[in-house]
Amino acid sequence: MTYETLLVEERDDRVVVTLHRPDARNAISGQMIAELHDVCAELERRPRLLLLTGHDRVFAGGADIAELLGRGRDEALQGINSRLFERVRRLPMPTVAAVDGWALGGGAELAYACDLRIAGPDAVFGNPEPGLGILAAAGACWRLPELVGESVAKQVLLAGRNLDAQSALAAGLVIDVVPAEKLLDEAHALLDRMARSSATALRLTKLVVDSPGAHPVADDLAQAVLFEGEDKKDRMTRFLEKKRSRA
Repeated sequence: MTYETLLVEERDDRVVVTLHRPDARNAISGQMIAELHDVCAELERRPRLLLLTGHDRVFAGGADIAELLGRGRDEALQGINSRLFERVRRLPMPTVAAVDGWALGGGAELAYACDLRIAGPDAVFGNPEPGLGILAAAGACWRLPELVGESVAKQVLLAGRNLDAQSALAAGLVIDVVPAEKLLDEAHALLDRMARSSATALRLTKLVVDSPGAHPVADDLAQAVLFEGEDKKDRMTRFLEKKRSRA
């Protein structure tokens, strides 16, 4: 598949996605949203770890303001960005954002949607949306308080505070701050550590951690056990054989 706003590297156990709009500080455009949906579809079809990063030491300078200016009520109700970020959040395998430089507005919200974040020394997280007459409506208003607590989240969302790398580390938003030249190596080392675990165990752990209640997790866990059982294989084999015999 050809991408215009992303650089995508596929490996056996992971997919590495670099946001790549160098003339716009990797701002998140409608086309980038569509291309990230394509990446999500592939990761849903063939679950692997995901590493998200930005080109040229900028994660994403925000959403594309020129596009936002032209959006109205109907586009807001479509949840163009929020639907994608929630899809990223619900990917079956763990996701990591490697952030250096700006991660603002929609860029910050995309990073918040990942399971883990690792930062370079110049990383800056912020949500300046109210200064543009809008709110951070793609997940920050509820996801950020879950990640850093209500007080710090309100400092970012209401008072316009930016979290630099060390502040993000202190708030628990990032797992570590590493030198810029080692950021991707350290992100891959984190993925390597997860890749040594059972893929099924990682998937089920993420499912349980992210679930707000017993369902649908209890259903999924029970189904996962049943899918591995010989009884399921025998019964479905007999069903298919009977169907073929009638053809």
